[in-house]
Amino acid sequence: MLIGILKEIKAEENRVSMTPAGVEVLVKNGHRVLVELSAGIGSEFGDAHYEKAGAEMVSSPVAIYAQAEMIMHVKEPLPSEYELIREGQVLFTYFHFAASEGLTRAMMARKAVCIAYETITDQRGTLPLLTPMSEVAGRMAAQEAAKYLERSQGGRGILMGGVPGVAPARVLVLGGGTVGTEAARIASGLGATVHLLDTSLPRLRSLAEILPKNCTLLMSTPATLRELAQQADAIIGAVLLPGARAPKLISREMLATMKRGAVLVDVAIDQGGCFETSRPTTHDHPVFEVDGILHYCVANMPGAVPLTSTLALTNATLPYAVSLANKGWRLATQDDPGIGNGINMVAGQITCQGVAEAFGLPHTSLETLLG
Repeated sequence: MLIGILKEIKAEENRVSMTPAGVEVLVKNGHRVLVELSAGIGSEFGDAHYEKAGAEMVSSPVAIYAQAEMIMHVKEPLPSEYELIREGQVLFTYFHFAASEGLTRAMMARKAVCIAYETITDQRGTLPLLTPMSEVAGRMAAQEAAKYLERSQGGRGILMGGVPGVAPARVLVLGGGTVGTEAARIASGLGATVHLLDTSLPRLRSLAEILPKNCTLLMSTPATLRELAQQADAIIGAVLLPGARAPKLISREMLATMKRGAVLVDVAIDQGGCFETSRPTTHDHPVFEVDGILHYCVANMPGAVPLTSTLALTNATLPYAVSLANKGWRLATQDDPGIGNGINMVAGQITCQGVAEAFGLPHTSLETLLG
């Protein structure tokens, strides 16, 4: 198979979808790999590294789109790329379709095979390609909350861990998945008083075995959420409904009950955000204020630590890329139903239920398309 590795063009996105080591594995499996010039610079991988691994360096994304059978990205295609995408071409990346009707309709029109990292599942039903970036984003969320609580950054002027004789910050984490767990772990490690809410009692029991004692685990109810939001110095939104829009858990009205200078970190922004007042931001301009509450809503948080993120991402995606390249997407899906869960769109038809429901569009099961 002819595989294309593109340079990311989203604002402040320094990751790359495949390391030179990953390219070497693909080449040794008998595939040709086209890599756009400077694609890996932001992650400290130079063109010479890719050439040594067996890649063919290409100066233009237009040439890669025109030739490659499978395109690998980190983030979703942007409007400047839409017309380059060919019917039947496999696109393998993070799509987060449910957050963007424009992207969804554009990919339907291009009739590509859209395989989303974030909805592929493994034999345990977990999300193996979302997990490494969730680990990064969760750990970063606590760091960013601590940073923006500083007065110079617009926050309350409170130290996350306090000092002897002075209370630490109170941090509320919404969601006990990978992001929430990592955020709670880091915030607790910094010495904050942490509350984590989740709707799954078995998950809370599991987390009780691994999180420190300064993290209190509670069943999420509207009343509990309202009470803890009023007390919180920082709230980290870490709610995930795979393939679907995130629920809005903090309303505009609730901001009025919160402490002035409190910080909201919305890690769910890729899926539309879990705070009503959230809107995507960039690393250049990461925060904005609404009613005295600071919002951090960067849509590609792991892009700030691209070397760590690129290595972690390739570790996870490479086996799937090899399978897709060796077998083609149809056979790979038959052999591994988890890959089928990653197929969000084929030939203009939406095969992911959550995406279809997000915009009231028709849903077609993958089994129907495969016959």
